[in-house]
Amino acid sequence: MALRRGTWQLLLVGGLLSGLAVAPAAADEGSSAGAARGGGHHAPLRVASYNMHAGAGADEVFDLDRQVAELRALDADVIGLQEVDVHWDQRSEWRDLAGELAEALDMHVYFAPIYSLDPPAAGEPRREYGVAVLSRHRIVAATNHEITRLSTQDPDPVPAPAPGFGEVVLRVRGVPVHIYVTHLDYRPDPSVRIAQVADTRRIMAEDCSARGRCPAQVLLGDFNAEPDAGEFGPLWKDLRDVDPGGPTYPALEPVKRIDYVAVNGPVRGGAAAVVGDGASDHLGVIADLRLRRR
Repeated sequence: MALRRGTWQLLLVGGLLSGLAVAPAAADEGSSAGAARGGGHHAPLRVASYNMHAGAGADEVFDLDRQVAELRALDADVIGLQEVDVHWDQRSEWRDLAGELAEALDMHVYFAPIYSLDPPAAGEPRREYGVAVLSRHRIVAATNHEITRLSTQDPDPVPAPAPGFGEVVLRVRGVPVHIYVTHLDYRPDPSVRIAQVADTRRIMAEDCSARGRCPAQVLLGDFNAEPDAGEFGPLWKDLRDVDPGGPTYPALEPVKRIDYVAVNGPVRGGAAAVVGDGASDHLGVIADLRLRRR
């Protein structure tokens, strides 16, 4: 179910957000805010996927402080962000939203632009828009992969490889984990998403060994279609959908689940929920995962 103000206690009772009062931990290999939520043969990791709508809420008002508060309340170790502006234009006040969120939340950041355009004037920062990963754990490697896209910036676009499929590698209490963040095509015609699913499967498979053993893999993103969409059939052969039990879009009256946490390899999906209160036009998805120690 989607959460409204005053309903956070439902998750507290269920144990999912039991760490809300825990202060952010130091950003190092053993810093998981979920350390008290697990142990033994598994390393805990709380992840979230959040389409930030370029800092604007469901009311279309730009208010980054509102989103900082919403994200801080999640107490997540890793957050995958979509629709991230970095000096993009006036809608987000030409600000670096990825950098500002990382600073406000005391997290590491990796930004993977989909578009990187010339600035409006010489000497100014490039205009960029894409996806990002925020992490309490140090990022030990990062890649901005290309997948098939149909550009919104070209006047006569054709599907072509373009960046904006971000991957970071973390070590969580000694366990390596690959985090991917994506934003799939929004158009009703699924043809571009079909190609994007094939690209995603190929890229994630490349991180697996020749014997077919994969590391812990977590895919976070706005897929722009519901779980039973035909184009996702091949994806669910590889990944396990961590179902939050409710729709995510639009934020105020959600009717569709288009935002996801999905996992592969030695990782178990635990409790998950839809979270948020209109600080974006999407609701977020949060999940408590357990990474298996080999």
